[in-house]
Amino acid sequence: MLSLSRGAGAARIPWAPGAPGCSQLPRTAAPAEGTNASSRLCFALVLVLLTLTPGVDSSWWYIGALGARVICDNIPGLVNKQRQLCQRYPDTMQSVGEGAKEWIRECQHQFRHHRWNCSTLDRDHTVFGRVMLRSSREAAFVYAISSAGVVYAITRACSQGELKACSCDPLKRGRSKDERGEFDWGGCSDNIHYGIKFAKAFVDAKEKKVKDARALMNLHNNRCGRTAVKRFLKLECKCHGVSGSCTLRTCWLAMSDFRKTGDYLRKKYNGAIQVTMNQDGTGFTVANKNFRKPTKTDLVYFENSPDYCVMDKSAGSLGTAGRVCHKLSRGTDGCEVMCCGRGYDTTRVTRITKCECKFHWCCAVRCKECEDTVDVHTCKAPKRAEWLDQT
Repeated sequence: MLSLSRGAGAARIPWAPGAPGCSQLPRTAAPAEGTNASSRLCFALVLVLLTLTPGVDSSWWYIGALGARVICDNIPGLVNKQRQLCQRYPDTMQSVGEGAKEWIRECQHQFRHHRWNCSTLDRDHTVFGRVMLRSSREAAFVYAISSAGVVYAITRACSQGELKACSCDPLKRGRSKDERGEFDWGGCSDNIHYGIKFAKAFVDAKEKKVKDARALMNLHNNRCGRTAVKRFLKLECKCHGVSGSCTLRTCWLAMSDFRKTGDYLRKKYNGAIQVTMNQDGTGFTVANKNFRKPTKTDLVYFENSPDYCVMDKSAGSLGTAGRVCHKLSRGTDGCEVMCCGRGYDTTRVTRITKCECKFHWCCAVRCKECEDTVDVHTCKAPKRAEWLDQT
């Protein structure tokens, strides 16, 4: 039977010193024969506990924190195939690192008004901590947008001539046509095929080494992210002819801004489908028969998300204490929702902003500085007893 999640689905065996088989021995007493057997049983139990205790794997996502210092042997969490690709294509890994920064920023933009706001942990090789152990819709989104970020970064680097292994799309040559008529391929079309090919080989490598349900979930969501970038390729053209008559056109394919991919995957997050594994362990079935079956473009997840209201180390939740909320909003950024009913504190803040800006000939914009007093609302911390229950 396939495990549904890494860590979260692992067995948990309650144990404490003094439990049967693990009683503490007086340090001055010589152990009896029966006690030796008891000690061996205790030692074996501890080994089992260490084996089953869930751990948070390092991730290639950490490449983004390394910047220009990408050294393949020092990147934690890479499997052999990923390390080989890293060593063979060091310039491409620089692009992967830059792409990691970009997709994390996009993730944080998409969830800036939500209890879970795609927070990262400083100097943590897992980047997101234990929150990714749960096979939730948040994990589904992160895997999708991270895969999309790799495609986008590598494709862009190919077109800009930064990589030795690729350049513009070699297939976009000759003539073609669209609804406006015929045109000539020219310029530099983004080589999305190479970006997808490399992203699939690199990102999917770790999941293909593990034969469990979570790996299949990750592979599915990785694919959703890769295809999302391709979805927003656009045809850009330059007209030729007398007075711009556009009798001749030269066109090329270009990626849209990554924000469009982020917006699209955010909608897919909202409509993500909860699934279970089918009996032969090769695919998914819907957890609720009233819902439609997932397609290749749908995000899928196994487990419901925590509410992220309070700090919970086991779930990787940072809580919402101290988060800014909007008093009048009825959405997820509103104080009632964001603060989980705990209430909020209000602080009056004076801000200095530029105002009454005027353009002066030539070539300067001059502004006045204006003071603006606003109320800032932040979520109250939970009561201490409630917080202790979760830590």
